[in-house]
Amino acid sequence: MDIQELARQLMQAEENRQPIEPLTAAYPQLSVEEAYKIQLVGVQERLKRGRKVIGKKIGLTSKGMQQLLGVNEPDYGHLLDHMLLLEGEPCRRDRLIWPRIEGEIAFVLKETLRGPGVTIGDVFRATEGVMPAIEVVDSRIRDWKIKLPDTVADNASSALFVLGGRMLPLKDLDLKHMGMILEKNGEIVNTGAGAAVWGHPAAAVAWLANKLAEFDIALEAGEIVLSGAVTAAVDAAANDVFHVSFYSLGSVSLRFI
Repeated sequence: MDIQELARQLMQAEENRQPIEPLTAAYPQLSVEEAYKIQLVGVQERLKRGRKVIGKKIGLTSKGMQQLLGVNEPDYGHLLDHMLLLEGEPCRRDRLIWPRIEGEIAFVLKETLRGPGVTIGDVFRATEGVMPAIEVVDSRIRDWKIKLPDTVADNASSALFVLGGRMLPLKDLDLKHMGMILEKNGEIVNTGAGAAVWGHPAAAVAWLANKLAEFDIALEAGEIVLSGAVTAAVDAAANDVFHVSFYSLGSVSLRFI
């Protein structure tokens, strides 16, 4: 197994919008640790091309998704500067393969978080504020037929994200019980609450800081952390409009063209 070659195949699939077969089909013994190495090779290649890491994303925070993939913890990916869409900026459907929409709470850090041993309290102290966010997930694996190592290698199936225009202090919000509504073309398609994200969105961020310590990586001051989907993802097509509203936090929208 050539880690460099597998990272190249995933990057090429993203660039050409031509999905590849699951890595686990060709390499059934591919481990999660090896998959993270593939992810990091892809990130390093993008940095060589002038991209910049601006944060991290957490995936698989819900019990349902973990059961689906047979795992007992989330995964993570890197957020790069070219993934950030400005609110109001349309998203081109043809730049993606099979996009899906998730509503999330984004943390903006004012202090570095470095595991192990990071707690929810540490996350509260290190957070400048939180914002409503939409994550566009996409898979370079054909038909989303993924196992955990497939999505990990594929940068946790990350694609794009957009942040709402409002940031509020974390200390003033009850994220665990905060309700979220996800609308597609004016109709409510999903509802949920912050507790669906690893019990508490800040707990997911603490998990991430501790997980990253295994690779000698920290959550740096100024980074954005997408804490995980509050509800199941929703398919997106050209001309779809999505609106995510969080009680007391605000809302964010995204339009596909």
